Amino acid sequence: MAGVELLFGPMLIGVFLNTILYGVLLVQTFIYFQTYKKDTPWIRYFVLYLFIVETLNTGFDIAMIYEPLITRYGTPRAVSVAPMMLSADAIVTVAISTPVQLFIAWRIWTIGKSIIITFIISFFAICSFVGGVATTVSVSLIPEYFRFGEFQWAVITWLASSAVADIVITVSLVWSLRNKRGFTATNDIINRIIRLSVQTGAITTISAIADIAGFLVFPHTTVNFIADLPLSKLYTNSLLSTLNARVGWHNLAGPQSGHNVLFGMQNSSEWRAATRTDLHVHTDLPNNRHRIATFPSKGDPITDDVHYLDNTISVTKVVDDCVDPIIRAS
Repeated sequence: MAGVELLFGPMLIGVFLNTILYGVLLVQTFIYFQTYKKDTPWIRYFVLYLFIVETLNTGFDIAMIYEPLITRYGTPRAVSVAPMMLSADAIVTVAISTPVQLFIAWRIWTIGKSIIITFIISFFAICSFVGGVATTVSVSLIPEYFRFGEFQWAVITWLASSAVADIVITVSLVWSLRNKRGFTATNDIINRIIRLSVQTGAITTISAIADIAGFLVFPHTTVNFIADLPLSKLYTNSLLSTLNARVGWHNLAGPQSGHNVLFGMQNSSEWRAATRTDLHVHTDLPNNRHRIATFPSKGDPITDDVHYLDNTISVTKVVDDCVDPIIRAS
C-alpha cells in the first residue's frame, strides 16, 4: 500500500479543487438566475437541480477527507480502508454528468434531427451512468484500497464512456456550427461559440482520461482523485459558462441578439435565424425632389423625402436579427 503522501495527498488536493470550483459555481449560478429570468422554466429548474446536487457533492467530499484525517487519524483503518463517503463520489458525479450529456444530446437532435449522433451520445452517457453506479456499489462492497483493482472494469466503463460522449458532443457541435456559417454578421459569433464548445468539451474529456490514467497507472494510490473529485464541477461550470456567455454574444451581435448555441435566446427558449429584405422605391416629386419608400418584409412602408436622387429601384438585403443559425428550440 502507498504511503500517506500518495494516499491522502491527492485526495486532499482533489477536495481543494472541488471546493474552489464550487465557489465558481456559486458565482455562475447567481449570474444565471439574475440575468436570465425569462429562460424556459424547466431549464432554470435543471440548473437548480445541478446546483443542489453539486452542493451535496462538495459536502460529501469534505466529509470523505475529514474521516481519515480527523476521525480515524493514526489508526490502521485510516490507511487501509476507504472513507465511507468515497462510495458516493461516483454516483453523485454521474447524477450530474449524465443529465448534462443527455440534455445536450437532445439539443443536438433539435439542430439537425440526427438520430445516429443523438443515439451515440445517449448510449455512452447511459453507459457512463451504469459504470458510475457500479463503481459506487463496488467501493461499498470492496472498501480496501489494495483491492480497488478488482472493479477497474466499472471505473473504466464510467470514465471512458463519459469521455467518448464528450468527444462526440464537441465534434458534432463544431461540425454543425461550421456548416451553418455563411452570414458575415454571425460568423464571428459562430467562431467564438466553436471555440467555447471545444474548450468546455476538452476540459471534461481530458479530466476523465486523466482520471482513468491515474487509476490504471498508479494502482494502490489515490492519484486519480486529483482529476476525479472536481470532475462533476467541470461539467456544471461548463454548462453554466455556456449559458452565461449569451451576454457576451449579445454584445457582439447587437441589441437584438442574445443567443446561445445550446439554449435559445436570452429572453426566450427559441432562436430564430432571420433576415429581412427591404425594397426601396424612389419616385419623382415636384421641385427636383424624390421620395424613397422602404417596404420591409413585415409592417407598413416607411417613407422619407430625399433630395436629388436618381430614378432607381434598389433591393437591399440586410440582417434584421443577428442570430446563431443553428439552434431552434422545439
